[in-house]
Parts: sequence; structure tokens; C-alpha cells
Amino acid sequence: MSLELDFYAMMVQPMRDELTQLGFTELRTPEAVDEALQNKNGTTLVVVNSVCGCAGGIARPAVALALNNDKRPDQLTTVFAGQDKDATIRARQYFEGMPPSSPSMFLFKDGRLSGVLHRSDIEGSDATHVAAKLVALFDQYC
Repeated sequence: MSLELDFYAMMVQPMRDELTQLGFTELRTPEAVDEALQNKNGTTLVVVNSVCGCAGGIARPAVALALNNDKRPDQLTTVFAGQDKDATIRARQYFEGMPPSSPSMFLFKDGRLSGVLHRSDIEGSDATHVAAKLVALFDQYC
């Protein structure tokens, strides 16, 4: 790995840590995505993480707030757009015709896509409002 790639990975690590410290599992390969999303019972949240400002200022804080809810997904997973490219491409295949969007959040119940928050639902909002949207999905499907 080049010095430039090492530096970039080091700069991105805190953005990854914000979710893994909440209990999210990083899906860094297509195989990990398949393992997490194929034919699963229960609920799975997939957060498509990003380096953009709305991911850091709104999306990741919103997820942290929403996870304080009594009802929450059984499985918390994340892919990092622009970083783990093959894993992100594979995850997007499970998003049933949804356009690429990052940051974004996808809730699956029993292997079926049940709820979506696209970048357009996040950008221009604030963490509290996005968390409320996530909580509504959790309350409905978890």
C-alpha cells in the first residue's frame, strides 16, 4: 500500500469508528455483504457511510440517536462508499432498484427491503429529524 493510501485510510478511520463503536459490523467485501443480507430472519440496518459533511454532521449522529430507541434492528451493518467499492456495489444490488446514494440507510426485514432513507432525506436536515425518521422505521419493522 502506498504512503498516500495509508494516510487516506488513517484519515477515514475515525469515520468508520463512529459506527463500529455503536456495534455496527463493517462489510468490506462482497462476500461479507452476501453473508449479512442473504436470506436473513429478523431486521438488518445497512448504513452506506461516506466522507461527506452530511454523513459526519447528520447521518452518523442520527444513527447514534436512533439506536437509543427501545425497538432497534437485530443486525447493524455498514459499507463505506468510495472506500470499500466492491462491497458497496454488492450492497447496492440488494437495494432493489434504488439509485446510488451516500450517505443512506436501508432497513431489511426477513431479507426484504422495508425502509429507506436516501441522501435527499438526510442532506439539509438535522440529526434529530433524521433520527426520528429512523425511529419510525424501527418502530414499524423491528
